[in-house]
Amino acid sequence: MANLSASSRVFKLSTFTLCLLVLFGTGSAQLSANFYARTCPNFRSIITRAVNTAVRNEARMGASLLRLHFHDCFVNGCDASVLLDDTANFTGEKTAGPNSNSIRGFNVIDTIKTQLESQCPGVVSCADILSAAARDSVVALRGPGWNVLFGRRDSTTASLSGANSNLPSPASSLSTLISSFSNLGFTANEMIALSGAHTIGQARCTVFRNRLYNDNNINASFAATLTPNCPTSGGDNNLSPLDSSATSFDNRYYSDLINQKGLLHSDQELFNGGSADAQVRTYSSNSATFFRDFASAMVKMSNLSPLTGSSGQVRTNCRKTN
Repeated sequence: MANLSASSRVFKLSTFTLCLLVLFGTGSAQLSANFYARTCPNFRSIITRAVNTAVRNEARMGASLLRLHFHDCFVNGCDASVLLDDTANFTGEKTAGPNSNSIRGFNVIDTIKTQLESQCPGVVSCADILSAAARDSVVALRGPGWNVLFGRRDSTTASLSGANSNLPSPASSLSTLISSFSNLGFTANEMIALSGAHTIGQARCTVFRNRLYNDNNINASFAATLTPNCPTSGGDNNLSPLDSSATSFDNRYYSDLINQKGLLHSDQELFNGGSADAQVRTYSSNSATFFRDFASAMVKMSNLSPLTGSSGQVRTNCRKTN
């Protein structure tokens, strides 16, 4: 009995120690809501004001800032690598196929960074700015908010090949979309919710031309409204809205899919007689459910493999390493 008791005490001690390690072992590397409470207490209001101003000046900028965050996190985690400019000795991610002549909003991030550097030099990371700006952009366009955690640090590297291979193509099939998101730990339903980001913003003719002229599952009257702005050749950079209320974050995107009015091939794949149809119908009929699921999935996305603790750096200029 004495031996059993001693063994039991060792087991309990080991379990207690393990719990402490889980709770505190990587404490310096954990994201938190109050990460900048002492070092830069006004950082959130600075970011929110700048985003609200940018979105008031151009509603599309809300979608662009949300997309910047997505294109950052899906490559090597949320580390602001997408913001790095090319140099003579360094190749960033901006020239990758999904990014070239497509991602935008860098000037807004620059403005925010300049203001933060004036208030709290060398404190707030570019990766945290991207995460906060994405959330504020959705709220500015009347969408849901979510609790953003902070403490990300900025990468000193980028991955052109990762940007080319990891970011889903607008020509993707449903199975490819499910697989791409699954590789990063997302369920099919989370992928469908995150795809709802296409309820705001616009797309270039070059990324939906093939759907417009070759897909059969496209509403004829909808297609007719697109063809003048997207001819069979030329006009590659002409823009069309991603859904019928592209300056308001709502669930119209899903209603459009049900009516075969998805602008991108990858959008319409979510409602094309496959496994995603039921969830699209749910989001189409219940905006509260979509908002809840989108916010939850955004929290998960913004926490993808962040650099924390002593990893990376806090860039003083988001376009280049220190």
